[in-house]
Amino acid sequence: MTDRPTIPPIGRDEFRAAMARIATAVSVITTDGPEGRHGMTASAVASVSDEPATILACIHRSTLMNSRLKSNGVMCVNVLSDRHDALSRLFANAGSTLDERFASSAWDMLATGAPVMQDAAIALDCEIVEVAEVATHSVFFGELRALRLAESASPLLYYNRGFHSIGTGILSED
Repeated sequence: MTDRPTIPPIGRDEFRAAMARIATAVSVITTDGPEGRHGMTASAVASVSDEPATILACIHRSTLMNSRLKSNGVMCVNVLSDRHDALSRLFANAGSTLDERFASSAWDMLATGAPVMQDAAIALDCEIVEVAEVATHSVFFGELRALRLAESASPLLYYNRGFHSIGTGILSED
């Protein structure tokens, strides 16, 4: 076995600049249960497996959402369409109340009891089956218990620190 030189880690700013150049769908993740309802905007969501249908969401450990997801054991990933720019900002704003956030859209439930946006492009209603702690975040693995697809919707994308639409280009920048 050969000795490998120590490779220094990439710096935080350089890493963040690189990640900003990966286009991702924007979602509002919601939960409800014994610890109460909560919701936040997120882009760190991905498919894990199709059998069983499983997704993951990465949530910073310091957030209230992190503890609510762990206590409630359910989440709905509401994938936003390009007309939800303002709603995504509202759910990302730490200064907005939960009442303000949830009053901004119509909600119902599917299987788990987590709030589901009636006009989400995609709603992925999940039971949290595993949580992995990695660095500053918890990775929540959710098995789908129900889903709903909109008839047609152009997704809201986050790219290079701005919101974009496939059809119309840039919507706004941070």
